[in-house]
Amino acid sequence: MYRFLLKPRWILSHIFVLVVVGMMINFGFWQLNRLDERKASNAVVTNAMKQQPQPLSTVLPAGTAATTEQVKAADYQPVYVTGRYLVEAQVLVTNRTNNGAPGFWVVTPLVQADGSAVAINRGWVPYSYTADGPWDDFAPPPGTVTVQGLLRQSQVRETNGLVSSPKDPEAGTLRVLTRLDVGRLAQQVEERMIPGYISLRDQEPQQIDLPVPVPLPELSQGPHLGYALQWFAFSLLTVIVYPLLLRRYAKRKQMDGDDAEVLEASDGAQLA
Repeated sequence: MYRFLLKPRWILSHIFVLVVVGMMINFGFWQLNRLDERKASNAVVTNAMKQQPQPLSTVLPAGTAATTEQVKAADYQPVYVTGRYLVEAQVLVTNRTNNGAPGFWVVTPLVQADGSAVAINRGWVPYSYTADGPWDDFAPPPGTVTVQGLLRQSQVRETNGLVSSPKDPEAGTLRVLTRLDVGRLAQQVEERMIPGYISLRDQEPQQIDLPVPVPLPELSQGPHLGYALQWFAFSLLTVIVYPLLLRRYAKRKQMDGDDAEVLEASDGAQLA
């Protein structure tokens, strides 16, 4: 009844189904790994943001000589810094949203008393403000200010196979950046810059309406668990349904054979 399953084309069918099931199971475990990574990342962010704000010079005692690894280790650490804004070096970072509305991030270097500078992500403004200005509506406070916020890593260009994010020109003075690349900003700032930036949460004296401070990161676990369960469900259904289809096909094949034998016997009786 099931001898047909050993034919080459059916063996290929079995192999194909096994490969598909294996792939779906692997996708499920991959989503679970992504979930674990998300949980670990959320824990790091949560623990960092629970810390009391510290002077930037305490978190990064090496200052401008700090490495990207040191900044990464202090990612999301609340810090505060005092200095004066370098308005002439202010830039916009494009393709940023606020509650679904497109716009820019406003990034202004803050020069400290020792002459070093740190990029401050002061927040979001809508696209109605262009790269050519006017920028008076979100001008930073003059004089000495104290900024409190989260220390963040400089953003880097992402590549995914053949797809890469846009690249900023390597030369020239830019008014708009595609990402908050502190290294690229430092090329057009005379002061030595910290290899990271601060995402502003509060400031004294305070800014009025604009820019709107960037909201805290979303710490949900994402859809990874649901996706994993879906992949496991698909693989389980395939394992259940495929043998049932084979059984149904075998029964139909047997019934067709029985009908053929009955018809042959009937024809033979009529001839006799």
